[in-house]
Amino acid sequence: MANIQKSYYAKAQDIEREWHLVDADGQTVGRLASRIAHILRGKHRARFTPAVDTGDFVIIINAEKAVFTGQKLDQKIYYRSSTRPGHLKKVDARTLREKDPERILTEAVHGMLPRTRLGREQRTKLHVYAGGKHPHQAQNPQPLDLEKIGVG
Repeated sequence: MANIQKSYYAKAQDIEREWHLVDADGQTVGRLASRIAHILRGKHRARFTPAVDTGDFVIIINAEKAVFTGQKLDQKIYYRSSTRPGHLKKVDARTLREKDPERILTEAVHGMLPRTRLGREQRTKLHVYAGGKHPHQAQNPQPLDLEKIGVG
């Protein structure tokens, strides 16, 4: 009988999660969101398992300073609805950045995560703040160099 190597399947109790701190100042929204989604899913780990939440926690600060390329600041529209007839609300990116800058990065990252129960669980590990301060000092978040994360 041949020596068969078994594949690894991560177990939820064996996963050690880390806290990462990302500064969005001057970062492009889409590129930043794809790299953060990569971390939240756990794809940066050698022991990534698609059906198990193996990702880390991510704290984003300075969300108001994230930039859009081209004319997206004026042309990109964000929609929300209460599912009632005539209740569709829309707002452009410039207005949304003034009113609720956290929502821009939150929606960008959420759009890159799975639309399943697992994806909803992974979304809870994202914390976005408009300014440079956050209430997670006790978790000792480590600064994350996004250039080292290869996505794609």
